[in-house]
Order: sequence, then C-alpha cells, then structure tokens
Amino acid sequence: MTVETETLLLLEKASEQGAVRALAHLGLADESAAKDMADLRELLSAWRDAKRSARKAVIEWLVRGCLAVLLIGLAVKLGLGTLVIK
Repeated sequence: MTVETETLLLLEKASEQGAVRALAHLGLADESAAKDMADLRELLSAWRDAKRSARKAVIEWLVRGCLAVLLIGLAVKLGLGTLVIK
C-alpha cells in the first residue's frame, strides 16, 4: 500500500469519525434523526409559506389602500364629495 493510499484512508476514516461526532453533538445520531430532520424541513417549509402569504397579504392591503385614497381624491377633485357629505 502506498503512502498516498494510506493517507487517503486515514483522512476518510477521520472525516467519518468527525461527522459522527458532529451529528452526536447536534443530537442527530439516533434512529429517529431522519424523522427529526424531515419534521424540521417540513416546519421550515411551513414557515416560509407563512412568511410568503403574510408578505402577499400586506402588499395587497397596501395596494387597496392606495387605490382607495386615489379614488377618494378623484371623487373630491370631481366635486362628488358633496353628494356624500351633507
């Protein structure tokens, strides 16, 4: 076996052991880790969907508000305010 091959095998073994230690440190070394990760991904996806929906709702309300102000301004400009305000 050459020195390069031995070095590569040693690096591979060390990296695998490091990965196992890192997963254990994060609490993801047991059998339920895959389910936990799937749950976390689902939760993150739901959070992103909620943020997207909230952002969309805020933008829609801002546009509606601007259109309402524009419509009121147009009505006042055309003198239609006297029809409503007595």
